[in-house]
Amino acid sequence: MDKMIYHCLSEGDFDKALLLLRASVPGETARRLSELGHTERWALFQRMERSEAFAVFMHMDDEEQANLLETMGMERAKEWAGHLPNYTLSKVYSLLSRGFAEALIDALPAPKREGVRKILKHDVDSVARIMRSDFLAVPGSSTVAQVLERLRGDAALTDDASSVCFITDEAGHYRGYARLAKLLRADADAQVDGLAESRNNRIVPSDDKVEAARMLQRVNLPVLPVVDADDRLVGVVRFDDAMDVIDEETSEDVYKMAGVGSLVHAKELVRSERLTQGGIGYPVRVRLAFLMVTLAGGLMVGGLIDHFEEVLAAVVALAVFIPLVMDMGGNVGTQSTTIFARGLALGHINLDAFFRKHLAREVVVGLVMGVLLGTLAGLIAWWWQGAPNDIPQLGIVVGFSLFFAVTTASLLGFLLPWVMLKIGVDHAPGADPFITTIKDFSGLAVYFLMASWLIGVHL
Repeated sequence: MDKMIYHCLSEGDFDKALLLLRASVPGETARRLSELGHTERWALFQRMERSEAFAVFMHMDDEEQANLLETMGMERAKEWAGHLPNYTLSKVYSLLSRGFAEALIDALPAPKREGVRKILKHDVDSVARIMRSDFLAVPGSSTVAQVLERLRGDAALTDDASSVCFITDEAGHYRGYARLAKLLRADADAQVDGLAESRNNRIVPSDDKVEAARMLQRVNLPVLPVVDADDRLVGVVRFDDAMDVIDEETSEDVYKMAGVGSLVHAKELVRSERLTQGGIGYPVRVRLAFLMVTLAGGLMVGGLIDHFEEVLAAVVALAVFIPLVMDMGGNVGTQSTTIFARGLALGHINLDAFFRKHLAREVVVGLVMGVLLGTLAGLIAWWWQGAPNDIPQLGIVVGFSLFFAVTTASLLGFLLPWVMLKIGVDHAPGADPFITTIKDFSGLAVYFLMASWLIGVHL
């Protein structure tokens, strides 16, 4: 935020602050307003001209829009709601207080009210919740000249909506699209049906919005058509809305990887406001829940080391490589869980083919890394501590133990998150503590058992 704007606000000069704020485009103005408190934001917003305020409002995120509607009061909010797109109203509905939201929807004109209610009947994760109704659709028999004339005359269409013309038959069934650039290069008398491409790229309102967003990424279009059960065009998903969906999905996964997700409901995203502001009880409680597993695991590993105390006392050089065996397995496990989480968020992991395709591949990766790292570490252990202390077997002990730890951690890094997903437990904060405990205990057990066997130290 510009220091001059802050200064004007602190002096109570809202008119001058608004002049400075107007120097930016609506999207930047919305971003700057989001950095202000509710009081200052509303004071500036209500001083804007109606068209300017509407443009800024449409660039705000859902929570800011909902907060602003409640701040302006019911009567003014009802007036605003009548001019807002149905998809905007459906998005802010769940963020408003229940009574306010119902009163706002009930005050809409009947056709608009029914349109919003129809969207709200769909699942919150469905395409219907993000699709828009501003698009250009023309019969395939239309000429290029007629389509361009319609584009020039429809001021309500956004730039994204104007860049693609959807083509239908006379009954309204979807038949493909034509890009604006292609229309501009075509003969004015040509029928647009002959310019149609990608007739199969379409989605339905009940489809998952994340899958629709990924599809839009693949087809390289600014908008994606949405059709009903009869294959009639009913809406579009815009590229910027699709990217917001992917961003939300990825952000949710990042929160969970940091150990701040819900313990049992994988789709519940903890609001960052609760994690970064207010009391510390909530973030401490959430993050400690799974860290208790690590605490218990650490005590178990400590008991294991205590059990093999005589082996350590007889071969002090064994202590040198304990951190290597534990840390290498931990890093590999973290790598695997991160790759699983990101792949799941981006749609690169198919849970239906998990064992055959993904787990098998990760096991092979773990085996290759285990062989390479185990061989290298074994040679170093033999040269550094084994041969000088007349215990060349130490190289085999370290090498095989590291191979076991790396392979096990790689396997668990994919398998445990999958198991947690299946039983409905949040895998991101829960997987790493379990992996750490299992691989540390099993890796060190193999390490000490091999040492006592190959080096000849008896308990």
